[in-house]
Amino acid sequence: MAKTLVTGGTGFLGTHLLNLLLEEAESEIRVLTTGDGKLLDPSFEVVNGSVLSKQDLLDAVEGVDHIYHLAGKVSRNPEDKHEMYAIHVEGTRNLCEAAKKAGVKRIVLASTSGTIAVTEKGEEVPDETYPTPIDICSRWPYYASKIYQEETARRGCGDKVELVILNPSLLLGPGDSRLSSTQDILKFLGKDIPAMPSGGINFVDVRDVAKTFVAAMKQGRAGECYLLGGPNWTFEKFFARLERLTNVSAPKFRAPAKLGIWGAKVADAFYRHWDKVPPLDVTSVEMAEYFWYLDPSKAERELGFVSRDPSETLYDTVKYLKETFMSDNIFSK
Repeated sequence: MAKTLVTGGTGFLGTHLLNLLLEEAESEIRVLTTGDGKLLDPSFEVVNGSVLSKQDLLDAVEGVDHIYHLAGKVSRNPEDKHEMYAIHVEGTRNLCEAAKKAGVKRIVLASTSGTIAVTEKGEEVPDETYPTPIDICSRWPYYASKIYQEETARRGCGDKVELVILNPSLLLGPGDSRLSSTQDILKFLGKDIPAMPSGGINFVDVRDVAKTFVAAMKQGRAGECYLLGGPNWTFEKFFARLERLTNVSAPKFRAPAKLGIWGAKVADAFYRHWDKVPPLDVTSVEMAEYFWYLDPSKAERELGFVSRDPSETLYDTVKYLKETFMSDNIFSK
């Protein structure tokens, strides 16, 4: 039986992917983790280690045919830029080098739609042919590091290891125990979003993305990238849907984009001067003024990607967050 390595298997997407691989039982699964391997299914082979350690990776890839590379760090905090660069770029370089030495056949890499699909006005809906919006996404360390990660993976794999890159939009759904992707929904439930952003959002169910990773390993075209996403909505429509679902009022105040960003920067400086945590981060305010729309047609055609009803995704996300992080049950109101 073939052997498959998963990095980042204890994260939001990784947890759902491992569940699918466990159900399929088509290969032996090895998981590289820096966390507690005892929390994983006992049928998985666990290797404790980091993508930043070349020796850990040499041990992890031994005898492996395929790799799902999901290890990463999602953060909007500029102070995390060095850690994100190390994990995404140096870690990916290390993995590709180890994979070539071990004779790995294929790597499916988890990136983000933000390396392709972000515009200033929302008049375009980018697909995979859209030029990388360096002038926009390089402003935020997370997206800059993911751009470098993709290029590093392409160069590192070369013609020795088949590489498929998947670029999902904002992941929503149940199971985000670290709040890596769903923190803004929790902020909405806590009425911690003071103003309505003027941009737009695309989101996708993590369960649909996990299925597509499995499909990409089997039938994705080597050297290609695939955008994965659901609806393209303005933030006004997005929060209106959440309001109807939760009975929590959407933000009513609308500030001009430049004024909102300026206000966030002033508040950030004030709070940090007094060694306090600001109520909202500048990066989130800046990002929400852009449009993160995308066209997933290529993944639909080639990988069978299907995005479920967004109402189901939002309901399951809210339900999980309420049950896990909040005491009252919003659905009993």
